[in-house]
Order: sequence, then C-alpha cells, then structure tokens
Amino acid sequence: MKILLINPPHKSIGSRLPKEHLPPLGLLSIGGPLIDNGYNVKLLDADFGNLPFDEIVYETLDFNPDVVLLGHSGSTSAQPIINEIAELIKTVRPWMTIIVGGVFPTFHWREILENNPQIDFTVCGEGEQVILDLMYALEHKLDLEKVRGIALRLRDVITKTPLAEPIKDLDAYRVGWELMGDYQYTYWGKKKAVVIQFSRGCPYPCSYCGQSKFWRTWRHRTPQLLAKEIEMLHHRYGIEVINFADENPSTNQKAWIEFLEALIAKKLPVILVGSIRADNIVRDAQYLHLYKQAGFERFLLGIENYEEAVLEKIKKNSSIRKDKLAIQLLRKHNILSMATYVVGFGEERTKDFYHSLRHLIEYDPDQIQLVYVTPHKWTPFYEQIKDKNIIQLDQTKWDYKHQIMEMANLRPWKVMLIVKLIELILQTRPKAILRWLFHKDKRLRKAMSWYNNIGRRVWFYELFQFFFRDNINRKPIPINVFWK
Repeated sequence: MKILLINPPHKSIGSRLPKEHLPPLGLLSIGGPLIDNGYNVKLLDADFGNLPFDEIVYETLDFNPDVVLLGHSGSTSAQPIINEIAELIKTVRPWMTIIVGGVFPTFHWREILENNPQIDFTVCGEGEQVILDLMYALEHKLDLEKVRGIALRLRDVITKTPLAEPIKDLDAYRVGWELMGDYQYTYWGKKKAVVIQFSRGCPYPCSYCGQSKFWRTWRHRTPQLLAKEIEMLHHRYGIEVINFADENPSTNQKAWIEFLEALIAKKLPVILVGSIRADNIVRDAQYLHLYKQAGFERFLLGIENYEEAVLEKIKKNSSIRKDKLAIQLLRKHNILSMATYVVGFGEERTKDFYHSLRHLIEYDPDQIQLVYVTPHKWTPFYEQIKDKNIIQLDQTKWDYKHQIMEMANLRPWKVMLIVKLIELILQTRPKAILRWLFHKDKRLRKAMSWYNNIGRRVWFYELFQFFFRDNINRKPIPINVFWK
C-alpha cells in the first residue's frame, strides 16, 4: 500500500516570511511506524516553498498513492486549506482514501466530516498506533468500528470510535527522519535543523491551552535514547539546531537532568532552543549550567500577562516574581529569553497597554513576542468567552498573530498600532540594542541578529497586511455562533 503524507502550504507569517522551514514532526512521527510496517511512504512538504494547489495535485497523481494523509502543526488555521486540497484530489481520484489528523480534527471531527465529503477519516489524538490500526483494517477489509481513535462515516452516519489509550512508551515508535529526503530544512540562521520531542503533554491546567486535553497525560522519552538520536541526527543528517516542540519538557526534573547530562557526554556542537515554564527555570537554578553545556541558546517563556488576577483567571499557576527571576537566571547563564505576552485576556484599555509596556520593560527579556488570544473551542477558556464577539471570520488567520476577538474598549486598528508600538519600544530600547551588538557570546549575537532581521520584516508586514489585506468583519458575531 502506498501512502502520501502531505504538509499543506500555510498562510501564516511564520511559514512565509522567514525563508526557513522546519520539518513536519507530526507527519514524520507517523511516517516512521508506517515504513517499519512495510508501507511505501512519501512526504510531500507543500509548506516548503509554498507549493500551489495544482502542483500538489500533480505530485499526488504522480505518486498515485492508495491513501493520502494530511496534517499541519497549525491545524486550526490549516484546516480550510486541507479541505480544499482534499477536494481537488478527490475530484480526479475519487477512490483515494483521505485522512486528516491534528489537534483541530481531534476536536472538530464532526464538523469536518459533515462539511467535507471528500475527507474519509479523521484521526483523533496521537496518531502513531491509530494510523497503523486503521491501515491494517483498510488493507484487510476489517470492521472499522473496532479501530480506536478515529471518526468516520458508517452507513452514512458520522461516528467516532473510543479514543485510543495514550502511548506509554514514546520510544516504541520511530520518527521517519529519512522522509526529509532532499528538503533543506533550516532554522536559527540557515542552520540545518529539526523539531524533536522529549515529552508529550503538560500537567498544568492553563485554561487557554488545549495541549493537556489533547495529549491527556505527560510522558517522556528515555533520556539516553533521545541523546543518542540527536547524535545520529547530527552525524547522519548534519543537523546543527534542535527545536524542542514540548509544551513543558522539564516537568520531571530527574529525567530532564539525565537527558542534559547524557547529551553533554556526547560533546556535540548542536544548538538547542525550546519552550519552558518560568517556574521550572527557577526550580532548576542550580542546574542551569547543564542547560548551557547541553547547547541551549534560547527559551520561550509564556509570561502571558502581568496581572495576578488574570494569571489566576487563566489558571497559569505562575507568578510575576518567578517570571522575572527566570529571565534573570537565564541571562546569568548566557541563555536568551523570549517572553510571549497575550493580548485580549481582558477588556484592555489604552492605560492597560501602558502598564503592560512598563512591566515588560521591567521583566527585561532579550526578545518579545506579542500574540492575540485565540478562542479554541476545546479549551476551558472558551466557556468563559463563548458569548463574546469575534472580528476575524477567516479561519486561516487563526494563527495567534491576527486579532480574532473583539475588544469592547478599543477598535482593532488602535489595538494593532499599540501592539506594534510596544514591540518597537521593547526591541529598540538601549539595553536590547547593546546586548545585540556587544554580547560577549558571539553565537548569541548572531542569533539575535537573525531574529531581529526577521522581526523587522514581520513588523512591517503585519502592519501592511492589517491595513491593506486583512478583512476585519464589521459586523462581529458571537464565537459560539461562528463554530456552529
């Protein structure tokens, strides 16, 4: 059986502006087990190079697969694109089986199957074992109702089977790195790079995040085996940068330190970047030298907000004190900090943004990223705001970089200008410029230059898109009506 994995072209700024791409870990993760079970598997990364739809269809027909699997890491904003590609393929090859997976299909399976007859199945949850079970059932014409973790049409009735159990042994399923083929994946300034996971899931109950609900339980890989895999990636594929896709890799302190020590023992000239909770950085203050020795150059810290009341409302389980301390500790160990700050948790006024700016300057991160709250239906936060209005009805723009929710006190254009002004002030303040130009670590100077070059282009691009391209709905509608 021939299987084609398609990573669809994505409209997000992160896909189009940097001129660099990372491999689609989700598709590679299901590709490895499929290859090991004897299937003929190919990856078509249409996001790499932004392939036009007609070329995607041509490449699909040329490979002539029995099954097409589509998925994207930004699954909410990618789903309309996936729907269209699937329809084009089914028009010319109606007998091909089309399967989609990801976070959005996991929770919107009924909506997808009701509105898209060209899609045959959605995979709900982790895909490695589910896709093997589904392929086996299709190949041997078995009862599909017995395949756990899928949604499908049975006798013209849309139904969903019980979820598969979370994968206990993450080392049991190999990532199909060979599917990267000739794609030149780079990051961090044209350095060969991949995305990897030490763990899946998150034990924290942040109300705006759906990762804990998707993964259901936190698990980690065997530290020594992951270090060995990174060694293989460096020697076999020339990988220089490892981008961790974990929601919270250091949840288990003992296992995380074991991984850092195992990687240090390999003495690899690799660069590591990832996301982490600020309170875990504070917890690991005595081990941060190991973070640096292992190769970490930057961590993204989800600051989210400066008001304790808002942090309590969204169940962040963090504090302003720890957020500030984490940034200071990372700087002490020559690791860059990127603080993300979410706009739209409250009904901000101009004075609230002014206070936000003051607090962000006080935090003093090396880099800043302002994003907009996005009301995903599967998060607890949705229940708090489901009756509020949204102003962006184009789902392809639900990528955290576009305003989705209406703000009662400020017009969208004013919010945009304030956000861009905050970014400008933070990135051009003397402290930030001096670090960029004169940091004692040459590698970090290069990293900051790379980020600043991209950030400058993104800053102007977002303004241009908002005022001349984005279609802001002048008649906002409630979120719950939109999802109906």
